[in-house]
This record gives sequence, structure tokens and C-alpha cells, in this order.
Amino acid sequence: MLITEVSARKAALPLLVLAAGVFFNGSAYAEGADVVTLDVVTLKDGSIIHGQVLDMEKGELRVKTAFGVGDVVKVKWANVSKLSIETPQPVHLKDGTVLVGRVQEGEEGNLLLSAEPTTQPIAVPLDTVVSINPLIQPSVTFQGAFTGGLSANSGNTQLTNLSLLLDFVARHEVWRLTLFGRYIYGENAGQVVARNSRGTAKLDYFVTKRFYVYGSSYFEQDTFQDLRLRTALTAGPGYQIIDRGDFASPYFKDMTLGFEAGAGYFNEDFKQQPDKTTSRARFSVRWNWPLFKERVLIYHFDEFFPSFQDTNDYYLTMDQGIRLTIFEGFVANFQLTYRYNNSPPAGVKNSDTLYVFTLGYGFDTKAKR
Repeated sequence: MLITEVSARKAALPLLVLAAGVFFNGSAYAEGADVVTLDVVTLKDGSIIHGQVLDMEKGELRVKTAFGVGDVVKVKWANVSKLSIETPQPVHLKDGTVLVGRVQEGEEGNLLLSAEPTTQPIAVPLDTVVSINPLIQPSVTFQGAFTGGLSANSGNTQLTNLSLLLDFVARHEVWRLTLFGRYIYGENAGQVVARNSRGTAKLDYFVTKRFYVYGSSYFEQDTFQDLRLRTALTAGPGYQIIDRGDFASPYFKDMTLGFEAGAGYFNEDFKQQPDKTTSRARFSVRWNWPLFKERVLIYHFDEFFPSFQDTNDYYLTMDQGIRLTIFEGFVANFQLTYRYNNSPPAGVKNSDTLYVFTLGYGFDTKAKR
């Protein structure tokens, strides 16, 4: 019994020493700090940063420092000469290789990565590292808004106005679904003074990160343009000129810009005038510019349909506006819609301009860790 007790004390002694060491070395961070690991970042000028490495993306290393509460230091990756990370992290290299393991200090300009199933650390040049513990993009992200506006007067003035707008984009790594919708109705003293609607659906398939092919459908109705239904079914190539993350600046990092060209079937079914069917090209530009942590969105979207049979026969529609996030998902939307038909039916004007103010719900699922 005595031998067992002595053995237990001897076995516990190293644990007590280790616990004491942890206590005294960690006492500086015990109160108010939530840094769990003590990673080390050595810069080329000799500076050393102790803390917790969060991630590295787009040439920027983020470190949660040990000397502050919630302080995050951003360091240019090009200024790092050595790096040590206690917790295993995914390290992405330029050639597409992903290694997961503990990062140890190597010679200047290199890091040593202890990754399974290798038994020896792997020397990795720092300039071949693209990212460390990057943000994980959900398999599908959603972006858009559904807003509406309603006004009504009664008594000496009898006026009713209704506006509904839909903007929806679902994005996967290789495909993207885009939906647009609009419905406008106006009534004055029991008489309809405005009624038009539009719906579009487009599916993109990304052949590369930027280049894609698409199929698009466009439907529009307007009582006061003698238009029962305008239909456009088109397909063609597109190119994502600017995508999220192309710019490091907080003012431009979420900007997107895309251009499309194509051709297809175009039909106009009129109430009084003869119907018209043509083959037309399609050109389109869509630009989104979120600002101030995406609380403000400036946007523009247009579609241009010139006829192959007659160069003077073309149709243009444009939506542009500003969407403001008032509180969480609650948004206010100011939109100007312009439509121009160079060959309208007899008695119908070439252009229509619509000003719409709506309120509703906006959403944008972003990358999450």
C-alpha cells in the first residue's frame, strides 16, 4: 500500500510541475483574454507577434494578439519570414495542394508542416502558400430581396398604387440561378391607369471560374403598350468580369460585374396590332456594388434585344437603383426602370420610365467559417 502511494505521488509530480508552468506562463492572459493558443509570427524586420493565427487569405495574415482583448492584427504575408501555429490548420498551396497539420518554424522564408501521414515535417516555401484556414464557402449562397409598396386614397380622391419587386440569385460553384420579377398596378377613380409585369429566369453554367454559358427566358406584359405578352428565349456565353473578392479594398471587395451575349427567339403578342416574331441578339450587363459592410447596394441591370432582320428594330430595358439596409434584413429600395422600344405599335410611345420606392426583406448569405 505504501509503495503504491509513493508511486502515485511520483507519477503526479510531473503533472503538478507542468500545471504550475502553464499557470505562471498563462497568467498574463487568464483575465479578460480569450487567446487559446500561443502562435508566433516573425516578420522580416525582426518584429515578433504572439497570439492566435486566425487565417491568411489574399496576402493578408490575421492574428488575434495575446496582449489585447479581441485585438486582431493584420499583417502582409509578404512581410512574414517565419511562422509557428500550434493548432493543425489547412494550408493551401499555389498548385492546388491542401495540407493539414501543425505549422513549425523553419529556415527564413520557409515553414515546416507536420501533416499526416508523413512522419517528417515538410518544408514549404512561404511564397507558395495561397491561404491558411480560409473561409469555407457554403455549397450554395443566396442573394436578393423581395420588396413591395402600396398607397391608397379614398374620399374626394380615389387612388390605388401597388408595386412588387423580386430579385433572387442562387450561386453554386459551377452554376447560378437568377430570377427577376416586377408587378405594377395603378387605379384612379376605379379606372386602371397602370398595369405591367415582368418575369425573367436565367441559368448559368460556369465552364471556368469566369467564363460561363447561359439559358435565359424573359416574359413581359403591359396593358398600356397594347402588349399581351413579350417573350424572349435566348442562350449564349457570359463572362464574370469582376467577382467577389477580386479587390482587397473594403469599398470594392464585394463588387460584381458581368457581361453576356447571345441570341434566340423573340415574340410580341399584341392585343390590337398584328403579332411579331423575330430572331434577335441579346446583350446584358449586371453590376452590383455593396458598400459600408453591405448596408448600401448600388445596382444596374440591362437587357438589349436588337433584331437580326431589321437593325432599326430593337428593345431595351434597364433597372438601376439603391437598396438600403435599415435594420438587419429590413430594406428600402429606390429603383428607376427604363424601357425603350424603337418599333412600337401604332399609337404607343417609344419609352416608359418607372420610379418605384418599396420596402421589404433583403438577404445575402456569405462565406462562413
